[in-house]
Amino acid sequence: MSNGGIIGPVNDPTSTTVVTSFTASGNLNYPNQAPGQVDYLVIGGGGGGGYFRAGGGGAGGYRTSFPGGTKLDLSGGTSYPVVVGAGGAGGAFTPSSPFTSGTQGVASSLSTITSTGGGGGGGFGNTGGTGGSGGGGGGRCSTVGGAGNTPPVSPSQGNTGGNALPGSSGGTGGGGGGGGANATGGNASTPVAGAGGAGLANSITGSPVTRAGGGGGGTSSLCFSNSLNPGPGGSGGGGAGGSQPTSAVAGSVNTGGGGGGGGDGPAGIGRPQDAGAAGGSGIVVVSAPGVISASGVWSLQCQYNYKKQGTWTPSAPFDVDYLVVAGGGGGGEHVGGGGGAGGYRTSFPGGTKLTLTDGTAYPITVGGGGAGAPGPGPHANQGTSGSPSIFSTITSTGGGGGGSANSPVGGLSGGSGGGGGHGPNASGGTGNSPPVSPSQGNNGGNGVANNPGYLGGGGGGAGGAGTNGTNSPSTKGGPGGVGSQNNIDGNNYYWAGGGGGGTASSGAANPVIAGNGGLGGGGGSGAPDGPNTGPVGTGGGSALNSGSSGSGVAGGAGGINTGGGGGGGAESNGAGGSGGSGIVIVRAPGGAAFSVSPGTNTVTTLPAPAGGCKVATFTVSGTLTT
Repeated sequence: MSNGGIIGPVNDPTSTTVVTSFTASGNLNYPNQAPGQVDYLVIGGGGGGGYFRAGGGGAGGYRTSFPGGTKLDLSGGTSYPVVVGAGGAGGAFTPSSPFTSGTQGVASSLSTITSTGGGGGGGFGNTGGTGGSGGGGGGRCSTVGGAGNTPPVSPSQGNTGGNALPGSSGGTGGGGGGGGANATGGNASTPVAGAGGAGLANSITGSPVTRAGGGGGGTSSLCFSNSLNPGPGGSGGGGAGGSQPTSAVAGSVNTGGGGGGGGDGPAGIGRPQDAGAAGGSGIVVVSAPGVISASGVWSLQCQYNYKKQGTWTPSAPFDVDYLVVAGGGGGGEHVGGGGGAGGYRTSFPGGTKLTLTDGTAYPITVGGGGAGAPGPGPHANQGTSGSPSIFSTITSTGGGGGGSANSPVGGLSGGSGGGGGHGPNASGGTGNSPPVSPSQGNNGGNGVANNPGYLGGGGGGAGGAGTNGTNSPSTKGGPGGVGSQNNIDGNNYYWAGGGGGGTASSGAANPVIAGNGGLGGGGGSGAPDGPNTGPVGTGGGSALNSGSSGSGVAGGAGGINTGGGGGGGAESNGAGGSGGSGIVIVRAPGGAAFSVSPGTNTVTTLPAPAGGCKVATFTVSGTLTT
């Protein structure tokens, strides 16, 4: 029979589901024919923990239709603004108000759904703030936690924060836990500060992920006969509370987890270590009817109708761009070299794309960062090299570990080479090893092996070699090589920065300058503990996650999912920082059909002018299915 121009059977179309996760604010372009209904999960930013024996931050408001709730009606051909709320800042010491509370997280929203930011944790003696879930009360005089589900919605978006424990002699009790999506924050009790309320698990992305846990309360080393028991963070990204020497922990990114409340130690108030931790940013997830597909022959009329609606999907094979970054190398110890960045391979923009075949599951490997060399001992250990990342025929090699003072060889080879330590084998490692074209990385910098001024070289980065350590005109550990900037996901981040080289003050005639991490997640080096010492090396930014700065004599870690190298450790006995894990990003035409697993990996749609391209981001190993 005739069916509009093609002879053959007419197929009944079937619809798939497309899950889009927004980890930052953007736009949801809904192409389907109006009206359409979508499931949603909207979580506000978590509240920051308070300062000094303080309450934990409340989780961001948690609102969802999945499973079984009332879906959201969207109009076809419409772009909907999506707001992903930031986490609130932790309370910090200020002379005019020493017991500051954490700030409330920022609301997240999609269409008519708004989830309120979590309430800030109360500083010492302050009530917890209200919000999606309430912040815990600060540790004095039985101060109460803030109310959750504020403003009220049904079903409830959160729970109340826990109460503080009153102390004797001026109030040395612990803070209450921040409320979570699934439970009220715990009240402080001897000898434990309040635990953060538990979050809720949701399988809207295909596998269960728990989010929106409350932050734990902070406590005091003066409390409870020196039993240091800060409150644990609630499941779902809540940060643990502090109690010196342990600082409060931030809420996890894109969970809406509350930040931990600050603790304190025997030295009294007024120290940065007693600050509350920041809340975790929120997230918006949308599960919508997706592409139309069927086997066999289509009528021209059917194809025309679905093309008008924007739901006609081209059959694979289709070409995709990729970015494959391996895990960064760990930094060397005791005046060690910075870790080399993980290998960096990409087709975007303008390179040779990969062709994917219909109905195929593609394994994705995301390489882990290498461990930094431990500090104490004979200083003969290099940092461990990172692990490779793999997509189809593309393999990026892990970054080389940084050399140490007495290591038998210098920096190790890899995607980018590790920097040399200050020992007799001070040469930097070779990058682009094994060789590929275009190059996947650069060489590490050389260390300085003799007095004055023992120094480590910087780890190589994707965009430049690590810098040699130098004594002229200043005594300086080599900065890590710069990473490469890439706009494949619409964020234009730098990736794969090298770690900074470590330093020593022994015999140095000039002030010592620690090596900074390279842009793209490189870790900064530690600072020596002798005279003529300057600040620690700073971590490389302009990245998905910045590299950590050095901490004392220890090197900082490379940024998570950047492939950044770890910073080198400093004199005396400073451990190297661990390398950052890698990442795999795949960019396809807007009409392409694919899915990702597990649910921690995401598929997003880029707004104009990117033309609605779909971007699959793998932060952990998984599978891309066409």
